[in-house]
Amino acid sequence: MKAQEFYNENDVIAVVTTEPFARFLDYLAPEGGCKVGSFLILPLGKRKVIGVVWGAGEGNYERSKLRSATSVINVPTMSYTMRRFLEVVSDYTITPINLILRLCTRVPDLTKPSVTLKVFSLVSNYTDFKKTPQRDLLISALSKNKRSKLTAKEIVSISGVSSAVITAAARAGILDEQRIERDSPYPALDPDFKPKKLNSSQINADKEIRHVQKQNNFTAILLQGVTGSGKTEVYLEAVANALKNGQQVLVLLPEIALTSEFFNRVKNRFGEKPAEWHSGVTLAERRRVWKMVSSGGAKLVIGARSALFLPFINLGLIIVDEEHDQSYKQEDGVIYNARDMAVLRSSIEGSMVILASATPSLESWVNAKNGKYKHVYINERYGQATLPSLLAIDLRKEKLKSDEWISVSLKESVTECLNNNEQSLLFLNRRGYSPTTVCRTCGNQISCDECDARMVEHRFIKRLMCHQCGHTKVMPDKCPSCGIEGKLAVIGPGVERLAEEAQRKFPNAKISVLSSDLYGSAKSLKAEIQKISEGNIDIIIGTQLVAKGHNFPKLRLVGVIDIDIGLQGSDLRAAERTYQLVRQVSGRAGRTDNKGMALIQTYQPEHPVVEAIIKGDDDDFWVSEAKQRELACMPPFGKLVGIVISSNSLDKAMSLANQLKKNTHPLDILAAKIYGPAPAPISRIKGRHRIRFLVKSPRTSGLQDAIRNWVATVSLKGDLRLSIDIDPQSFY
Repeated sequence: MKAQEFYNENDVIAVVTTEPFARFLDYLAPEGGCKVGSFLILPLGKRKVIGVVWGAGEGNYERSKLRSATSVINVPTMSYTMRRFLEVVSDYTITPINLILRLCTRVPDLTKPSVTLKVFSLVSNYTDFKKTPQRDLLISALSKNKRSKLTAKEIVSISGVSSAVITAAARAGILDEQRIERDSPYPALDPDFKPKKLNSSQINADKEIRHVQKQNNFTAILLQGVTGSGKTEVYLEAVANALKNGQQVLVLLPEIALTSEFFNRVKNRFGEKPAEWHSGVTLAERRRVWKMVSSGGAKLVIGARSALFLPFINLGLIIVDEEHDQSYKQEDGVIYNARDMAVLRSSIEGSMVILASATPSLESWVNAKNGKYKHVYINERYGQATLPSLLAIDLRKEKLKSDEWISVSLKESVTECLNNNEQSLLFLNRRGYSPTTVCRTCGNQISCDECDARMVEHRFIKRLMCHQCGHTKVMPDKCPSCGIEGKLAVIGPGVERLAEEAQRKFPNAKISVLSSDLYGSAKSLKAEIQKISEGNIDIIIGTQLVAKGHNFPKLRLVGVIDIDIGLQGSDLRAAERTYQLVRQVSGRAGRTDNKGMALIQTYQPEHPVVEAIIKGDDDDFWVSEAKQRELACMPPFGKLVGIVISSNSLDKAMSLANQLKKNTHPLDILAAKIYGPAPAPISRIKGRHRIRFLVKSPRTSGLQDAIRNWVATVSLKGDLRLSIDIDPQSFY
């Protein structure tokens, strides 16, 4: 779109709003004019909405019918690279530009002026006062702190004194009390504050990355290293280098639970904490982060996938930690993969992106092998730590009772760890108590009322829960189908049931269950992880949450309860995900000087994935997996697009799907194969019936245009919805 730097009052401008209009809207520039990229308050009907100036208006409407923008919002303009990024994301994901704009304006009270905050500082020449132990603690803590102005909450945190002591100290003239804007810059980070000594492998990796950084242009790096090799310390050196160059840095993490430990590492390295962006951050803090990122007052942001849409003005480096993690895929609303969009944003910004993982995604591994990404590898653990031994336990030879899942061999190893005051981890990737509740009289399985999914018993909270829509209900006393009491039985284990068995077999052990649905807040989950890290737990029982970058120094043994779960089904990434997950969770063991061990329980020890894990040769596995994908023309050697049509009426959804099936000519030129329409594997979610298409095509340009033209052949009326998923990660 043609754009000039400045538009005078009453010039016709094209605006993108956050409202449901999938096109540019023409307005007259407000009083005083505006710039391209300016954030505006706009009249829309009887409401005031937010929009961004994208360029000159089309001018196809009578000026007399155009409304004037109300005013310019007092925030920095959106940069050209940010606008370009939003356009390309919109085009790639086939999502209207207004929905993409929403992703980068998710901040409260953007149109309102900043509020003030009360801060305190230590008076340098305070007069004599009545000394007390509490005041001594207060003065000592503030004297040692680098920052001169702190809130009462921050002072309480570093000193341990109460807010009443702070108030009294201010009255006594010991502290100076001021009010500053809440939306203030973050403390400066010192790149030379406390660098960690690197081993030879880390030094070599650091040199390779620094060499690329000096070129100051777009480069994607796959930073691969065995678990415990110190990848974080290597990329923190890249962060330090970017900070020295005055650039902004974004570090993406796959899980909120990781942020607490990571923030401490960042503070220890740079002397201060960075900005934080994820769903657990307060609304006031989100507003501060957004404003400081857009004005340069935040140099380093640690965040979840949505942080990728913050309005950075000088983004020199993006880190995607645990880049293989499925959590980077946004599955609803705007459907995108944050890993891929991070590479896209770096290419537009002309900056560097580092994808870090011990077990990279096959897509990233292939890109590195093909030379599209630079491949930097760390092949040894940090310090005295060595990689754990991996052994398979053949469950065909173990005598397990029908309601037991911990084998004799695994029990003996856990007992040995308990005797040596070491931690054990039992890994089972199933939340809740049991995945299925069945009636032994009629065979009915209790399902969700709103979804085509079985409800999972969560005995700790005494509820049945649907893991698709989140609906819960009380466990019934009698079968909902036949009405007979006392015949409901659970089938299979979840982590809660495994914890019950572990408590029976190890009655004196302190056991903790790490599962995302057992903690009401990110704070409580972080507290439990901290408790484990400090060695206050003997046996950890967890889902995939425990595989995500945690460091438990006393953990020596990992027991994988059932690797076979992940190898079932027709998911094209089943082998890859199982390999990554088990390698990651096994790598939690022996991260200090004690050699760890991982025991993998399986009924099929001869399975290629199990053998590959035991062998521990990552490249052999990726080569084999890549060959199979290439033969099938599957990603990353082919393209997949998932399309789901949904409605409250099955007939309406299927009718639209059949209509779409008749109009496939836009895809013919691409030699694409269309599978469907067919009911989705989970055919009903939240009461909506779901019909799925899967489109497979060679890797070629024009796929998005063809899909866009294809779906444009049908119109959505009433409650009909159509969603498009480019590069789907799941197929439910």
